[in-house]
Amino acid sequence: MERIDKILNHKLFISCLERNKEAERDRIFCRHNMEHFLNVARIGEILNLEEHRRIPKVQIYAAALLHDIGRYRQYEDGTPHEQASAQLAPQILRDCGFDENETCVILNAIASHRDGKVKEEPGLRGILYRADKLSRGCFACEAEGLCDWKQDKKNRTLRY
Repeated sequence: MERIDKILNHKLFISCLERNKEAERDRIFCRHNMEHFLNVARIGEILNLEEHRRIPKVQIYAAALLHDIGRYRQYEDGTPHEQASAQLAPQILRDCGFDENETCVILNAIASHRDGKVKEEPGLRGILYRADKLSRGCFACEAEGLCDWKQDKKNRTLRY
């Protein structure tokens, strides 16, 4: 996973992580940090294997690592974070050796990771959407009662 290691060390990726951390410094709800990114990646790969999808692992990890990198912009200027992340990711993907086709697939998944219409899709878009939602441990969250997530979206049981 050489290209994934390149993402982890990319200056823009690191900068986005730092900006997310600062923007969420006082946030009591789920954060958009490396722990979340890795949870999404690992759950995405489990879903990929369980569902026999054959999506390249490198694409799952790239999409998961980059899907929320623009979250700080949502706090700063109101840009939906899936759009901001899809705007930031191309430079990182290009610099880390992803070709045009891979980049298109990954960006499409990032841009739609909050769109419930892709939930059941068999490709990367559906995997990223499901993994993102499954990564949240609502059942163990101290702030769950204050969270504005719809009740049917909250994870009340441990699946992964």
